[in-house]
Amino acid sequence: MSVANAKKTILNPTVPFTEIIPGGLHPGEMIVIHGCVHNDADRFQFDLTCGCSSKPRANVAFHFNPRFSSSPQIVCNTLQHENWGKEENMDLMPFKQGATFETIILVLCDVFKAIFSKSDDQSIPYKGSLLRGVIPGQHITIKGHISLFPHSFTVNLRCSQSNNIALHLNSHIKSGMLIRNSLLSQSWGPEERELPYFPFSAGSYFEMIILCQLHQFKIAVNGSHLLDYKHRVQDLTSIDQLEILGDVELQNVQLW
Repeated sequence: MSVANAKKTILNPTVPFTEIIPGGLHPGEMIVIHGCVHNDADRFQFDLTCGCSSKPRANVAFHFNPRFSSSPQIVCNTLQHENWGKEENMDLMPFKQGATFETIILVLCDVFKAIFSKSDDQSIPYKGSLLRGVIPGQHITIKGHISLFPHSFTVNLRCSQSNNIALHLNSHIKSGMLIRNSLLSQSWGPEERELPYFPFSAGSYFEMIILCQLHQFKIAVNGSHLLDYKHRVQDLTSIDQLEILGDVELQNVQLW
């Protein structure tokens, strides 16, 4: 495992691991954790604590606890004055026993945001998790190759609680169409199809960047802006899953 923040980098620390964060954490800063889940892991946790006292126990500002039980889930909580608050349970499980991972903990003014990037499992269909949704300024990078004999591939930003699809990108390679839409309350909205050019072709490499802005997503492919898509799901925090389907081979996915 390696742990990094803007002020310090620690390589291959011994677990259990404790380290002081010089000057504390401030909005806009992040902690990046690279590691590998043990093959027989039952659970593991990251805690951001206020000091290191054991008696009385120091407050825990953010407790992040993936659990591999019969119903895998991530439990988040806060400890104040030796009393735990109400648990927040996330049924999403981006971690796999025996698999490596990258987790980013982003510090905002009123919330901690955990973002995951699975580094060793890029199989299709792909599902990645964005705990607590997306925020303006955040971007997602998808790198891969189109299959040699493709029909189409799809990129979805989904809302796990409602089954809504906030952003649906469906690329039809042969016809050169990139259809954009949203699925809200089990109904598709109006399609958007206009494009300045079609960037995908059979067997080719591509890099797609999805940038979240306050009122829209901006999509670029291979370094060039391609399209804008205005938000139809206004609660950006509910957009917590990335899904990729179809005739592509993924090289790298970064959920930042």
